[in-house]
Amino acid sequence: MSTRTLISPAALARPRGRAVYWTVFTGVVLLFALAFLFPVYWMVTGAMKSPDEVARTPPTLVPEHWHLGGYSDAWSLMELPRHLWNTVVQAAGAWAFQLVFCTAAAYALSRLRPAFGKVVLGGILATLMVPAQALVVPKYLTVADLPLIHTSLLNDPLGIWLPAVANAFNLYLLKRFFDQLPRDVLEAAEIDGAGRLRILWSVVLPMSRPVLGVVSIFALVAVWQDFLWPLMVFSDTGRQPISVALVQLSQNIQLTVLLAAMVIASIPMVALFLVFQRHIIAGIGAGSTKG
Repeated sequence: MSTRTLISPAALARPRGRAVYWTVFTGVVLLFALAFLFPVYWMVTGAMKSPDEVARTPPTLVPEHWHLGGYSDAWSLMELPRHLWNTVVQAAGAWAFQLVFCTAAAYALSRLRPAFGKVVLGGILATLMVPAQALVVPKYLTVADLPLIHTSLLNDPLGIWLPAVANAFNLYLLKRFFDQLPRDVLEAAEIDGAGRLRILWSVVLPMSRPVLGVVSIFALVAVWQDFLWPLMVFSDTGRQPISVALVQLSQNIQLTVLLAAMVIASIPMVALFLVFQRHIIAGIGAGSTKG
């Protein structure tokens, strides 16, 4: 059965048809690239302008005089090294906790088939329908006075790490991937005498590297860009992540310095995506096909 497309193969076979197709295709790609990259260009170059030039109307596309001092001022005046390190600690801990517990829970629901497993999964997925803002107050009361042990996790990285574990979307993503793993491979491991934990460590996890990469990116980006929850957890300015510090310290800071700080704060996530983009794309595609 042939697939009907917008442009027929006969039209594409003609020189004029190919020329029109590639012209339109190139134009659309350039428009999308411009729409996504122009804000980044504006932020990077805005930090290199003088304070008067960045506030000028109409604005200038290219700085009249290139000033690189905004980046050095942002690095020192806004104490970016400290806040970047705080963000790295919080994001790394949330990533580790989430990867361990979500992977274990997804493996149990997918392969161990516990009693009432579907009910538990349904309850977990039901939390996706609750707005995140509606959970802020219950989460804060829980973190401020942890049940049973009655201790406070405020101004503590655990206040970020533990709530991050309850990520229903990543858990479901992992479970769906585990459901699609070849059953004969897992059964062969059982015949060889491997236990459930051994199968998870030696068979399931090596086969799940694409989806683990996707979950890792989601976990890191979620913590790195979060603002409201770290603002509530960390009242101590010395422990705040970069997302909160940029807002808290921007009151008496020039706009060019603030733009430079925003550029520096975005570099780690951009670099992370560029390094692991192949794994991200592979992981997204892996969840859409039967294994």
